[in-house]
Amino acid sequence: MPSKSKTKLKPASGTLQTPKLSGNKKSKSKSKSLVPAVVKEAVPELPKDEEEEELEKLLFGDLEGFREGLKAAEEEVEESEDEEMRDADEAEEGDEEGLKAIEKDYAAMNDDQLFFIDDTAPTNAVVPYQEEPEKMEVDKVDESAEGKAAWVDSDDERLAISLADHGRSRKLRDNELDDVVTGREYAARLRRQFERIFPTPEWALPEKPSKRPRRGDVSESESSDDESYDFAVSAPSLTALLSSNTTLTAHKSRLRLRPEVIDIHRLPDGNIDQPSVSAIRSISFHPTHPLLLTAGFDSTLRLYHIDGKTNPAATTLHLKNTPLDTAAFLPPNGTKIVAAGRRRYFHIWNLQNSRVERVSNIYGHRDVQKSMESLTPSLDGKYLSLIGARGTVQILDANTSQWICTATIEGTVSSLAWMPPSSFSDTSSPLPQLLIANKVGEVYEFSISLKRVLRVWRDEGCVNLTTIATSTRHIAVGSASGIVNIYDRKVSFTGPGRAEDPKPVRTVESLVTSVSSLRFSPDGQVLAMASLMKKDALRLVHLPSCALYKNWPTDKTPLGKVTALEWGMGAGGLWLVVGNEAGKLRMFEVRG
Repeated sequence: MPSKSKTKLKPASGTLQTPKLSGNKKSKSKSKSLVPAVVKEAVPELPKDEEEEELEKLLFGDLEGFREGLKAAEEEVEESEDEEMRDADEAEEGDEEGLKAIEKDYAAMNDDQLFFIDDTAPTNAVVPYQEEPEKMEVDKVDESAEGKAAWVDSDDERLAISLADHGRSRKLRDNELDDVVTGREYAARLRRQFERIFPTPEWALPEKPSKRPRRGDVSESESSDDESYDFAVSAPSLTALLSSNTTLTAHKSRLRLRPEVIDIHRLPDGNIDQPSVSAIRSISFHPTHPLLLTAGFDSTLRLYHIDGKTNPAATTLHLKNTPLDTAAFLPPNGTKIVAAGRRRYFHIWNLQNSRVERVSNIYGHRDVQKSMESLTPSLDGKYLSLIGARGTVQILDANTSQWICTATIEGTVSSLAWMPPSSFSDTSSPLPQLLIANKVGEVYEFSISLKRVLRVWRDEGCVNLTTIATSTRHIAVGSASGIVNIYDRKVSFTGPGRAEDPKPVRTVESLVTSVSSLRFSPDGQVLAMASLMKKDALRLVHLPSCALYKNWPTDKTPLGKVTALEWGMGAGGLWLVVGNEAGKLRMFEVRG
């Protein structure tokens, strides 16, 4: 059996080694001599023909071709400039010849052939775009104030943009025939559309020049005297005013008002110089001087010099953490101010020495006197009344703040009113006298000097009594149903004790929501009534006819939601001040 042989591969550099075949030594030598050696040699590069060289020049170019192209471009530019200059010279020569021909034609024409008047307006003509003169003036002002633009694209004037082709651009047209505009005009219209959607805020607008405050509802005869000028605010100091003899609000009114139509004019707001930041809850006129006091939930007492023109602010007093419901001057000289809110204390502000006193102790009555927002001074300034819990009313001495007596009634006390001296003899009702009304409509007449109730009567038809007011002759009672009953003290009440319930001389039903304010004018000729629940809910009633004024207020009278009312005596007539929920003091003057 022949033996098996193995093949081996041995690589060598530069030679190709074939595998050895199995066999004897003789066969091996023959196979080795027959295989030639393979050697790697470099391949020679063939020369380029003309076609290949031309293609290479076309693709990559050469230095000679670049120079020739540069020379050709320079020659073309020179030729084009020469042609333009020749064309310009020819055009100038043609224009001169044309102008000479036109001048000859015009010289041969008559004057009526040169001009004509076109009195017919085109109906469907396309009006070319022109910049509005007002807009150009605004642009000039802006450039002078802020400087010129840093960069302007000259191509905007050459662009022609169609506004009718795209739906988003159609809103930029001024009319249906408006179509093509320049790029500059397109940018201006985009800016105008943006300002329409997002107007400039008020804080970014320039300040308006000061003008004379307007007086609303002024007749034509007075409009000629209204010239625009600035008022010079020169208000006297508070100390000088209190020590002076100025008594604009102390004189008696001699007006005789008609029952049908009231002559009323609007004055500048009473707090136009220093407005309130919250709803005005209380308004009070000084007994003798032209001063007005306001108070509200901003815990601040504000005094104003009232002149009917500028009404400059006099001074303010901030009572920390004390939202105020009532504030009033203490008669008869008005040198003290009492202020109270829904707290267990009240404040007395002395205007002469600027001292503020806090009164918080009513000994023996702390359990029923938990709040003092209903503080009401008497007409002579000697007493202070406070509504308490469980049908009680505390009477204090205004000078010493000491407790005097307590009036107790049935039910819950809803309103108080001090009775002024009547114009007729009424010996059965000694003064001072306080009217105390409960929610069910019962009214108690309490005598301070006798310290007892003199008379009790019930308001006719009242379900929920809200407020009560008095004058020298009349008593007005308001309810939550919006009804106001007016009683005549001269004919409705006779004798002491519980008499037969009086009949009102007039029932006013012009308010449809709860009555919140009732105020008689100082001369007793007008009753103002208002409701906080509805905007512009204010009405005036003439007395003693009890006729409702229908010519005022109108739909354009800016009253708002009335939160406080007060009457005063001005130099020209009666002043009516209306405080609203927005913190404004609307002032009106009633003239005879």
